[in-house]
Amino acid sequence: MMLSLCNEVLGHLPFEDQCRLAKSLGYGGLELAPFTVSADPSGMTMAQARQLAHIAQDHGLVITGLHWLLVKPEGLSITHPDAAVRQRTVDFMQFLCELCAAMGGRYLVHGSPKQRLIHDGDTHAVALARATDCWALAAQAAQRADVTYCIEPLSADQTPLVNTLAQAAAVVQSVNHPHLRTMLDTSSAGLAESVPLPDLIDQWFPTGWVAHVQLNDPNRRGPGQGTMAFGPILAALKRQGYKGSLAVEPFDYVPDGLGCAARAAGYLQGLWEQLA
Repeated sequence: MMLSLCNEVLGHLPFEDQCRLAKSLGYGGLELAPFTVSADPSGMTMAQARQLAHIAQDHGLVITGLHWLLVKPEGLSITHPDAAVRQRTVDFMQFLCELCAAMGGRYLVHGSPKQRLIHDGDTHAVALARATDCWALAAQAAQRADVTYCIEPLSADQTPLVNTLAQAAAVVQSVNHPHLRTMLDTSSAGLAESVPLPDLIDQWFPTGWVAHVQLNDPNRRGPGQGTMAFGPILAALKRQGYKGSLAVEPFDYVPDGLGCAARAAGYLQGLWEQLA
């Protein structure tokens, strides 16, 4: 098991300190949110991306991938009625695929719920069609960069578009591109899915359409800080032969970012040792 920490948890610190602390807690990687390292990630260079990779490597870490892709620059949307807005968004999504590869990352997680809303006057079908077109174009760039672009199902309280693994898998199937996949976020899945998460893993992971996992509790805190039992989830992932990283992504940091990251690492490592 290789744990990766979503770096915004320690985002108030310089990147070097994020790496040092993550390594000291037992994490093997960082999953990077681009807005945490640049006020305008669209202006980053490949040299800057490689420098971040070198800093992580100097601390014994890797940058496993990118997430929270469309927070900055502002004004992005994959469902906006204006085609120019969508094109600017696609251009940035494709650029992020290159950036991810330069950082040594292997995947991108497309959550960004505020940038995939249903706009006034549009139907769900229209919004989904626009989003699907954008994801298809991102998949082409992902192939060129040799990374995987993952659609993240998010609970309905965050976005009306793509809430379950089944809905995300339907998009992946319709696009039918080897570099477009979906992923499991345990917090959203705990709120949106109708079956227990171990059963969900057994159902969907054998299809090959699920390429990544983020671990968090439905209460938006870290693993071990809520009612979700992660032992059966880890057991299901092991049973299905999942080989990717496990990214810890809390949103509510209790008692603070460092304490939350430490609690999650210890809790998950203990569960994994029991399975071993």
